[in-house]
Amino acid sequence: MPPQTPESFVDVLIVGAGPAGLMCGNALAAAGGIEVRIIDQRPSKISVGHADGLHPRTIEVLQSYGLAERLLREGSRMYMSFYNPSPAGGIEFTTRVPDVTIPNARFTFKIGLHQGAIEDAFLDSMAQHNLKVDRPVKPLAIELSQDEEQLRSLSSYPIKVTLARLDAATDADEVEVIHAKYVVGADGAHSWVRKAFGITMDGDQTNYVWGVVDMVPDTDFPDMRHRAAIHSTNGSLMIIPRENDKVRLYVQLSGEDFVDPATGRVRKSQSSPEKILEVRMGPLMMVARKTLHPFHISPLSDIEWWTIYMIGQRVASKFSVEERVFIAGDACHTHSPKAGQGMNASMSDTHNLAWKLAQVLREWANPSILRTYELERRKYAQDLIDFDKQYAALFSGKPRTSADQDGISHEQFFKCGATQTDDVPRTFYRAYKTAGGFTSGMGIHYDPSMIVNAKHQSCAENLVVGHRMLPQVFVRAADARPVEIHDLLPADTRFKILIFLGSTAEESRLAEVNALADELSSPTGFLRKYSVESQTPSPMFDLTTIVVGNKENFNYLNIPLVFRPHWPKVLLDDTDVTGSEGGGGYERFGISSESTTFVIVRPDGHIGMVAPAAALQDVHEYFASFLIPHHCITGL
Repeated sequence: MPPQTPESFVDVLIVGAGPAGLMCGNALAAAGGIEVRIIDQRPSKISVGHADGLHPRTIEVLQSYGLAERLLREGSRMYMSFYNPSPAGGIEFTTRVPDVTIPNARFTFKIGLHQGAIEDAFLDSMAQHNLKVDRPVKPLAIELSQDEEQLRSLSSYPIKVTLARLDAATDADEVEVIHAKYVVGADGAHSWVRKAFGITMDGDQTNYVWGVVDMVPDTDFPDMRHRAAIHSTNGSLMIIPRENDKVRLYVQLSGEDFVDPATGRVRKSQSSPEKILEVRMGPLMMVARKTLHPFHISPLSDIEWWTIYMIGQRVASKFSVEERVFIAGDACHTHSPKAGQGMNASMSDTHNLAWKLAQVLREWANPSILRTYELERRKYAQDLIDFDKQYAALFSGKPRTSADQDGISHEQFFKCGATQTDDVPRTFYRAYKTAGGFTSGMGIHYDPSMIVNAKHQSCAENLVVGHRMLPQVFVRAADARPVEIHDLLPADTRFKILIFLGSTAEESRLAEVNALADELSSPTGFLRKYSVESQTPSPMFDLTTIVVGNKENFNYLNIPLVFRPHWPKVLLDDTDVTGSEGGGGYERFGISSESTTFVIVRPDGHIGMVAPAAALQDVHEYFASFLIPHHCITGL
């Protein structure tokens, strides 16, 4: 009698343990109470190559999971420099500029660090929550129930996945079956999950061919520790400084030398890192050395990693199937690496998805909230592709020279403060203005939906609903310690309720504040309606109050108890004791100090709603549109 195939049940099965999969696994494991399985067919994690950096928004996100400090220590902070053709031949220095020009960035730099180190941070964090990657395991088949009742039921496991263990000692150990409530396909550009459901990738393959080399260089090029964009008459090259003494070179190559005309695909088997370094645009022309002339470059030791790729710019036709199967990362969008978006956008996908899955699995939120994953992330992916088409073309185009004024000048492309009346082509101006938002990650904006409500935007003019919460230093009322508001927004699946109470110095304001406290404390108010009475702190809401006051005489105990659930949760819009940090938060955010304003920050750090206290009913209705009252919760 043949042995019975082992079967098991999980809440979420994650296929793929790259950055998107690990972000999802870590977030769900940290949330607690969720059965998660993450598989990968590779026998071990990557140790070299692949993606190479983190942009400022991703650093903020990682900080919300407690992971940023380690990566900030290990990585290389990047500054931007530009080199363009010299009239004397070769290239010459043009300018240096900040790599991040967005004025509201908390981290005003990007980090150069290889993907393996970033994955290590996730793996170590997951281990603390008793989750590890199961490898080498490969999916063989997936079935999604078509039964409407099963698809609607929160207790059902409508997905059946057959897995093969590639290192099985016996045939009996090779195959197993997983029954899952949800599946997340984070299995890369050739996604098995995507193909299993017939989801197409829509877009184009460009004719731009680039080589990538990771190495420790021997060079006299002075900006090797900058993110250097080099545009020469021989082509383009980008340098990314990495951890320790390593650098990454992105080298533009000729399609004639590296693309098979019969298939249109890269002939990597006929290439080598030495060829990338020595041959470009034909067999007689130098590649990186020719581009860097009059500077020289060669590997100081063995080349660590290399690859060749053609730029494809595609977006999946859909990101989910029945809100039960989701795809994320390279499985649903591919683009050039020039803007540094691949790994960053991939992690942002599952950062957006994980908290929604957690709240649905806990039966705190209606499953309809899962529709917002595709609504938000597919639009962003499409916007990114549209931007990337222009950005990649600019990097791959011919440079401007004294003999060719129609070419591209990267110095002008990135010229800070450029206007359409400057000697800058209109396309460059638009690309530059857009580039800052995409290349920093700060430009992510989610459109109105059940979890994004901009009805009262005017009460906090500079906190754009749908964008991430802006950084700002406030001072704790209890001990005058300065705190960054971002550090009070951990990615712990809770909504952060920031109550800007305004000034409480006048008697009339105190009466207003006390009345508001009574209303919030009511059993019908959202703070109690959607929380579990026996759980402290609230598993749904994390409340912080920000008051206009002076640290030298303000008594936070005069604030009603509902506004101070714990002593560190009352902040002052004042400077610290040195006068060097904090102050001006209300003005910066465009919030009045003469009334109370609610700022609702979603678990992923994006602003879901702002509203004046007079519109508290609209706040109730906002949460009622997707949350389930606690008395309806039947348990996990």
